Amino acid sequence: MTDDDLAAPTTDDPLTVFKEAFRRHAAGVAVVTARDAEGTPVGFTATSLASLAAVPPLATFNMARTASSWPAVAETDEVIVHLLGLRNRDLARRMAGPAALRFAGDHWTDGPNGVPLLDGVTAWMTGTIVERVPVHGSAVVVVRIGTGGVGEDDDALLYHDRHYLRPVHLDD
Repeated sequence: MTDDDLAAPTTDDPLTVFKEAFRRHAAGVAVVTARDAEGTPVGFTATSLASLAAVPPLATFNMARTASSWPAVAETDEVIVHLLGLRNRDLARRMAGPAALRFAGDHWTDGPNGVPLLDGVTAWMTGTIVERVPVHGSAVVVVRIGTGGVGEDDDALLYHDRHYLRPVHLDD
């Protein structure tokens, strides 16, 4: 392959390559909630949620160890993973915004084990953290899925190039 075969100009800067490539990679949107050591609710919007195994049911998410929610995730064993649909776009923005405002309001209740459960999500799953793998300044968190529930069906909420989007069904 020659440089003429490439669809776009190249760069030798790994950070630029990384950012530009992942801006073009759409991802589903989830929110992970927990409680910190004082019992304060914490949570964050995640686009790194992935299934790891069906038996036993394991999922992973990644987060920076400098994130405001990291101390809670580092200390607790219990989380709730919320899958967001199109109708949850404002919730995704709220949970990605200032930490002090994430739980202001009546959009959540105490869920199983007292972990914050967000209202109106497409699906939710309790999880027990079974491993935290530090990788540079981040961590891969492995969660064993427990109980959960599904909400009203909705199109997936996608995040792509710093915007929330809806999927387009191509099979119809």
